[in-house]
Amino acid sequence: MPLWSDKLALIVVTAWVGALWTVGYLVAPTLFNTLENRQLAGVLAGKMFTLVAYVGIGAAFYLMIHRLVRYGTGALRQGFFWIVLAMLLLVLAGHFGIQPLLASLKAQAMPADVMQSIFADRFRTWHGVSSIAYLVESVLGLILVLKAR
Repeated sequence: MPLWSDKLALIVVTAWVGALWTVGYLVAPTLFNTLENRQLAGVLAGKMFTLVAYVGIGAAFYLMIHRLVRYGTGALRQGFFWIVLAMLLLVLAGHFGIQPLLASLKAQAMPADVMQSIFADRFRTWHGVSSIAYLVESVLGLILVLKAR
């Protein structure tokens, strides 16, 4: 019979990966395709990505601690553990590394839109890096969902 902590781990994986996919591939594109004001769409999407990052950080810590408590050092031989760690590192790099850099470029461009400024190329490059990291995290999330049982 599964422990309550195992059931909670499934819920945590579902919440994390579901939030990743929903915000990244449904909500953010909908905002940019619906709102005429791209700056407003970016601000709203950014706030949602921040929430997803915090969900991811909390989820990753719970899942890694849960695995270590449940399986001891055997957890270090499980793909599940290493996928969670890789996803956590991507979240941390994105949220505490790339996003502040993007925010700085936006601030330097003020009052103009960053895409209409001399910082547009750098912004596009770093936004691309962020998008690739998010895609990798999303694919790892798919693998995590399949391994969660």
